[in-house]
Amino acid sequence: MEIQLSNFTHIVADPAVCQGLPRIKGTRITVSSLLAHLAGGMGFQQLLEAFPQLTEKDITEALQFASQSLQETYIPLKAA
Repeated sequence: MEIQLSNFTHIVADPAVCQGLPRIKGTRITVSSLLAHLAGGMGFQQLLEAFPQLTEKDITEALQFASQSLQETYIPLKAA
C-alpha cells in the first residue's frame, strides 16, 4: 500500500517496495540513494543523466524531505 508523504507530492513509501524507504514516486530510487549520490559529488545534471526518469523537482523535493526529516530528529548528547 503506497503512502503519499504529507507535503511531498513526489515522495512516497510502501512497505512492499524498497523495504518501505521513502522514494521518488513511480520509481525505485530512494531518497537516501539520491543523497548518497549528491554527497559523493554528483550534481543535479549528472543525476538527471544517470536517472532519466527523474526530474529536477524530484531531486529538490528529496532534499527538502531529508532536511525536514533531520529537523524532526533529536540526538541526545551527554554533558562533558
